[in-house]
Amino acid sequence: AALLLALQVRLVMKAHSFIRENIPRVLSSVKDKPGTVHIPRISQYLYFLFAPTLIYRDNYPRNPTIRWGYVATKFAQVLGSLFYAYYIFVRLCIPQFRNSSQETFNLRGLVLCIFNSILPGVLILFLVFFAFLHCWLNAFAEMLRFADRMFYK
Repeated sequence: AALLLALQVRLVMKAHSFIRENIPRVLSSVKDKPGTVHIPRISQYLYFLFAPTLIYRDNYPRNPTIRWGYVATKFAQVLGSLFYAYYIFVRLCIPQFRNSSQETFNLRGLVLCIFNSILPGVLILFLVFFAFLHCWLNAFAEMLRFADRMFYK
C-alpha cells in the first residue's frame, strides 16, 4: 500500500510539472499565432515519466552510450543493501522483539525495546536512502542515458 501511494504521488508530481511547464507555452503560442500550437510529443512525455527528475523539459542532456558495467554495479549494490538489511533484522531486531513478546508488558521493557531498535532503524534508513535514491535511480538514469546527475555537486 505504501509503495502504491508513493508511485501515485510521484505520478501526480510529474503530471503537475508537465502541465505547469506546457500550459503557458501553449497559451502564448495561441495568442501570438493562432494556427500553430507547440504540443510536446508522446515520446518526450514517456521519457519524462521514467527519467529520475521532477522537472519537465522537452530535451534533457543525454549520454552517448549506456555503461552496462555501471548499471550492473548499481543493481549489485541494491542487492547487497537488501542482504545487509536482512542481516540487521535477523541479528538485531528479531531477537529483541522475540524476547519482549515472551515477557509480560511493562513500561521499562517497552522503553528498552525502543532504545535497542534505534540503531538498527537508523541503519535501515541509511540503507534505504543509499539503495533507492542513489543506486536504483542512478541505474535507471544510466539505462535512459540521462546525463544530468549532478545532484551532489
